[in-house]
Amino acid sequence: MIPLKPDRYAFGRHETFPLRFGWLPKGYQAWSENSNVFEDEEATVRLGVGKNMVSAIKYWLIATQVVQSDRQSIKSSVLGESIFALDGWDPYLEDDATIWLLHWLIASNPAEATTPFWFFNRFHKPEFSMKELMDALKYFVSEQLSARVSEATLKHDVALLVRMYQPTLSSKSIPLEEGLDSPVAMLGLMEFASGSKYHESKPEFRSVPVAIFAFSVAQLLVESGASNLPIERLMRSDGTLAAPGSVFRLTEECLIAKLEEMIAWYPGVFDLRETAGVHQLYLLREIEPLALLRRHYIGAHS
Repeated sequence: MIPLKPDRYAFGRHETFPLRFGWLPKGYQAWSENSNVFEDEEATVRLGVGKNMVSAIKYWLIATQVVQSDRQSIKSSVLGESIFALDGWDPYLEDDATIWLLHWLIASNPAEATTPFWFFNRFHKPEFSMKELMDALKYFVSEQLSARVSEATLKHDVALLVRMYQPTLSSKSIPLEEGLDSPVAMLGLMEFASGSKYHESKPEFRSVPVAIFAFSVAQLLVESGASNLPIERLMRSDGTLAAPGSVFRLTEECLIAKLEEMIAWYPGVFDLRETAGVHQLYLLREIEPLALLRRHYIGAHS
């Protein structure tokens, strides 16, 4: 989880290609074998894609926090290795929970995926047009970031966001194979409404795997340096750190139901209490967020 900072942002680095199903497993494993694969002249052959797609695969590995980047080089993250190493938890992206996790990792990464972070945490219009999205993003960039980003780049980012999250079957303007190749489209977080409008959709609370939800909550507690947080803070971003309720598009009722499910799933770690009329989530003991994922992928006794 990464906080928003005015001087850390990324726009247009995806080469206009949305994340596709095979890219993270293929890219991570190729990089594990050759840390210079993305600069290698044989990269297109090794990855089986065009030159621009090589750059896009590298970008999405960074945006999903599967690898870490200092702009000069990339190195593995513990989370990326745990999931995508050949002996990892889900090296071929077969578990739907991993797709929910990738969504959280993108939408909680304003430094490398600024537009998705902004959309899921700071854009609060349930129904919108592409123009409304564009105007709101331009305002955010001008008011909140020390950035000069061209209008063309922002348009590419907005178009890609919609292409990546909207199920393709509802739009005739997008090639079918592109939508099917975008794993986060299957989460149902954005739908075509009517005319030129889109709207966010709110999945049933059971749709979000409890381990992924718990991981997001634990990350927020750790990054906030807090042992307790009000429900409102879990529901809505403070503008700097992502919020599980916002990213997973939960209603307040669904959020509370998910918190109760999480408390029962991993007893002795979290508790809901009312203090001075405010419902708060308490962390009862220190927990490593990755342990919550391990519990899902490997089991409770690992």
